[in-house]
Amino acid sequence: MKILFVVSEVEDLVKTGGLADVAKSLPLALRDLGHEVVIVMPYYQALAKQFSAAECVPRQTLFSDQIAYEFAVREIQLENLQVLCVDYADFFARKGLYSDDYHAYADNAQRFAFFAHAALKCTQAVNFQPDIVHCNDWHTALTPYFLHIDDSGFFSNSRSIFTIHNGAYQGTHRFDDIPYLRPHYQLREQLDGDALNFVRMGIRYANKINTVSPNYAQELLTPLGSHHLFSEFIQRRTDVSGILNGCDYTQWDPVNDPHIVKTYDAKNVKGKIACKADLQRELGLPGESAIPVIGMVCRLTEQKGFGFILPMLDKLMQHNVQLAIVGTGDPDICSYLHEMAQRFPQKLAFHQDFSVRKAHMIEAGSDFFLMPSLFEPCGLNQMYSLAFGTLPIVRAVGGLKDTVVDLAQSPQTATGFVFSEPNQHALLACVERALLFYYEYPEEFALTQKRAMQTRFTWQAAAKAYENLYLQALN
Repeated sequence: MKILFVVSEVEDLVKTGGLADVAKSLPLALRDLGHEVVIVMPYYQALAKQFSAAECVPRQTLFSDQIAYEFAVREIQLENLQVLCVDYADFFARKGLYSDDYHAYADNAQRFAFFAHAALKCTQAVNFQPDIVHCNDWHTALTPYFLHIDDSGFFSNSRSIFTIHNGAYQGTHRFDDIPYLRPHYQLREQLDGDALNFVRMGIRYANKINTVSPNYAQELLTPLGSHHLFSEFIQRRTDVSGILNGCDYTQWDPVNDPHIVKTYDAKNVKGKIACKADLQRELGLPGESAIPVIGMVCRLTEQKGFGFILPMLDKLMQHNVQLAIVGTGDPDICSYLHEMAQRFPQKLAFHQDFSVRKAHMIEAGSDFFLMPSLFEPCGLNQMYSLAFGTLPIVRAVGGLKDTVVDLAQSPQTATGFVFSEPNQHALLACVERALLFYYEYPEEFALTQKRAMQTRFTWQAAAKAYENLYLQALN
């Protein structure tokens, strides 16, 4: 199959989050299955500085509301994958991808409405006639609409897939603030008041809709878990599915990790003791190997469960435990964690920053990884944690439920600890259960650790599932 992968960021080119990881790993895995894959993305300022990519075809023009949008198509090679870049300086020659340091760009809807259309123009320009146009998140959610209204004949056999990586971000903007879309009366008739919801349009116009874990797909089909798009998902329920993301084990494997002080594997986890000591030293915690360390690396937001993490910290600090948190985000959450770290310097270390090195140190040096998310479409850190023998403590939502087996539910296959209710009491009880297991059952803990390290979620398996989804869309 010929697959056009339309996305706003790609790992190793530009990245703000997990979407970029998928946008590199999945196309590579699909290519390895024998498919012809082309990625199309915006040509951001960061790309221009890094690559100075050449124009690969004559300049292209799109017309809307009597305005001509002339843009260049530039080409970058990413591990022998062709990446086409839409170069329209007015929209993409900026410091950030979606925002400056503090605020989202006011014209994001205009920028990505244009990009969603220009992506199709790119593939026509290079004469790449796709069987599948695979769109990702709200930034590309209008591409299925533009595919639907295209009358060139070039895409007459193309079908669209819309993948929702996080349904909470929907691209809702006042229609009158999107000049590029003014002539599109089909869209004007589908507004929420005066606003256009990009994700809603993606759901309505794509041939197939999927998300990044089977359980999150089921949640999207419920009033509580649908992010206020329940009627849309229910109307398309036969076209909604979930495919679990893979994990890039070339970067996240304690066997060959360059960021940790000593490598190790499931057959011999002694190196993890050295990693724990190194983490404690790095974060200023007492170097006591017998005390369990609970690690956490994430954006400090309500989504990540801080609404019930913070209220239970006082009680958690009464236990013989160390808590290591690395991340940035909500100023109020950061302030509270700083205060708690000052109150309990022997037990809680908080570093308000992020680095790849510290993320790897947390994964390798911790005994448990805390990830009690309010919602989590897929999640990657719990996969990293399993690979490093760091047992995840998670809430039973989205991809967390799909990837972590709770000790109480299945002792013989367990890989971590899972709780359900989104409150401090359920979280604390789950953490206490994990600590009890660590202290009272060291042999069983070691077996569970080994089992976790042998668990794998590969992009090869994900690519096969997407291949089947593409075939369904084409039939």
